Order: sequence, then C-alpha cells, then structure tokens
Amino acid sequence: MGRLVLAEGDKFAPPGVKDFFLPPIFGEVTKPMVLMVLSIVIVSAFFLITSRNLKIVPSRWQFAAESVYDFGRNNIARDQIGSKEFKPFVPLILTLFTFILVNNLFGIIPIIQFPTMSRIGFPLALALLVVYPVYHFVGIKKFGFGRYLKNQLLPPGVPKPVYILLTPIELFLKFFMDPITLAIRVFAAMFAGHLILLVFTLGGEYLLLHAAAPLKPVSLVAWAMAIAMTFLEAFIQVLQAYIFALLAASFIGRALAEDH
Repeated sequence: MGRLVLAEGDKFAPPGVKDFFLPPIFGEVTKPMVLMVLSIVIVSAFFLITSRNLKIVPSRWQFAAESVYDFGRNNIARDQIGSKEFKPFVPLILTLFTFILVNNLFGIIPIIQFPTMSRIGFPLALALLVVYPVYHFVGIKKFGFGRYLKNQLLPPGVPKPVYILLTPIELFLKFFMDPITLAIRVFAAMFAGHLILLVFTLGGEYLLLHAAAPLKPVSLVAWAMAIAMTFLEAFIQVLQAYIFALLAASFIGRALAEDH
C-alpha cells in the first residue's frame, strides 16, 4: 500500500481515517473496488479448479476445498439452521464465509495490504442487501406474514403485560439493529486491526529515519510488534469471517424456527 503517513517536519503524523480513503486508480474506480472483484475471482477460481477433477483419494487442493465446504456446511449452516432445513442455505453461508475471509486476508498480503471490509459500505451492503432480506423472506414464506411477525415479536411463555415493553424491543433489535451490528462487527475489527498495523509499521519507520539516535533502536521494537500484530490480525480476520457467516446462519435459523 506504500507509505500512507508522512512525517511532517520533525513530527510524526499518525495514521487515521483519512488513510482508508484511497485515491481512484482510474476514473471512479478505487482499490477497494478492484479488491472486491478480485476476491470474487479468487473464490470462484478456487472452487471451480479444485472441483474440476474430483477423486476418491483427494489431492491437497481438493482436500482443502472439501474441508472449507464441510466447515461451512456442517459447522455453520447445519448447526445454526437445523438438520432439516439447512441444505438450501449452504451455498449462501459458504459464499459469505469465503468471500469475507478473502477480503479480510487482503489486509496482510504484501503489496495489497488493505482489508476491504474496513470500508463500512461493503459489510453493510452484505448485511442489508443479502442477509437481511433472505432471513425475513424465508420466514415469511414458511409462516406467512402475520405468523412470522408473531413468532419474532411475541415470544411464547411471557406474561402478556410484559409484551408492552418486550415487543418494541424485539422489533427494534430484529428488524433494525441485527443487520447493522452484523456489519459493524467485521468493519470495526478490520478497521482497528489495520490501523494498529499502520501505527507500528509507520511508527517504526519514523523512529528509524527521523528520531534522535538513542530512539532509533526502538524502531526494532515497533516492527517486532507489527509482526506480532500481523499474526493476531490474521486470526481475527478468519474469526470475523466465521462470525459473520455464523450470525447470518443464526438469523436464518431463527426465522425458520417454530417458536423462540
């Protein structure tokens, strides 16, 4: 990504929100847009190539693809939606997991070094335009509009006077806050993680090139922290992709459940 933060005279200009707004590559096309398309190519190519010549004894790449598929199918979709109704949603859950995972991992890949999901518009679009309509649609399709609203807003076993307080809360959470919090989780993690990496990397560069002689060795500490944080960030990137897919499956399972 190059040097995003420059020293202003003898002062360190720390990275901030401005460093996530990259200039266009050409026309109105920006780096995050290109990375988004690239991630689609990578995910599609991975599954198409690894499934082109399936064998009983899988190759390493076939085994990797089958492991990812099994994880999305059984550990996410089946566990959260239920064994009776999960199969139609496996492609969606697997796509969400792998798509977000690749876009997150872009943040630690040399040269690219930008997690696409650190721009709020992308996770928000996935949450509001994909996950949100899907789980409400399948719930309404199964139960009908009236019964679906009853299932979501009137949990059984609650004293009737409590509904006066509980129903507006359920309405606000399930129809407004769920998709927003779904998007904010992955966005906040990717934004904060990338910002921390910038601070240690560029701080180390500044200490080495511009700080007084006694402070120059501290740059090694900053870069060591940057390396350590890169490994931690890789773990968080995988975890956040899993959490997004897990919650999406959970919302679908909740919409299809007979009661709550």
